[in-house]
Amino acid sequence: MANKIKIPGTELELFPLGYGTVDIGLKKTENADIFPVLDAYIDLGGNLIDTARVYSDWVPPEVGRSERILGEWIRARGHHNDFILISKGGHPRLDTMHTPRMSPDDMAGDLELSLKTLGVDCIDIYFYHRDNTRVPVGELLETMEDFRRQGKIRYYGCSNWTSERMEEAGEYASAHGLRGFVANQMLFNLGRRHMLPPADDTMVAMDARMEALHRRGSCLAMPYYGLCSGFFHRLDAAGPESVRDSIYCTPENLALKPKIDELRRQTGASVTQVLLNFFYTRDFPVVPLVFSSNIEHLKDAMMAPEMRIGRDVYDEMGV
Repeated sequence: MANKIKIPGTELELFPLGYGTVDIGLKKTENADIFPVLDAYIDLGGNLIDTARVYSDWVPPEVGRSERILGEWIRARGHHNDFILISKGGHPRLDTMHTPRMSPDDMAGDLELSLKTLGVDCIDIYFYHRDNTRVPVGELLETMEDFRRQGKIRYYGCSNWTSERMEEAGEYASAHGLRGFVANQMLFNLGRRHMLPPADDTMVAMDARMEALHRRGSCLAMPYYGLCSGFFHRLDAAGPESVRDSIYCTPENLALKPKIDELRRQTGASVTQVLLNFFYTRDFPVVPLVFSSNIEHLKDAMMAPEMRIGRDVYDEMGV
């Protein structure tokens, strides 16, 4: 069993792989299909489930589909005391991504909807899903502190914030005696150095400054798109033509394929395990998020923290 990762200054100890629910409710992952997978994740030792108010809203007409299905699963179990529950609010409306909606009223409205839909009284870690750089970080932290004092959240984090803004938030928290952000979600994976820009330019990717921030700080790195949106899996299964439309389809990432193949041959690892073990070779704690609607695939992913592939191997790959 993989060792859990404790977030400093909190009571939170996390299995080193979180389950992301961005796609539940889509692609035949309604209740009858996804409940057993969620159960399996917990039974296998997992204890971090991530959702957001906006997840699956891009497929109309339902709003809050991911939270709704996760809430139904929680109600069916009768409790959620054996895992850490994450949700996020303040995401821009999907047709106006550069118009922030992170006012205290926006955040309070999203939080209340999340609590009601999930069927819980308190969310363990609540995230700002985006940033509004026109608002001082202190105001944003104090909004979260209000939620914490009300008992509606235990801790809070940020998603898609730049390193500079995170540093400002850390300085404010330190100066005012606050715990501040306990986790940071960003785009980070084995292929990110050579990928094309994502269509959503409000996403923030891990960079050297952010790595340094995590190295010296107490904010846990929690990457999304940890499996490169299936790029290397499709490349392995169906060849280069199958990935031509991927933002990861660059000469540098295509050139990683034989290196990944050789690493798999040497270690017996799967593509998923090679991609995920990358995170466990960093010199700061990382808990990536993955989604699977297949229990066998989930079991494969949850073995990744036990792999023993060294940092030097990934350095030689140039990732």
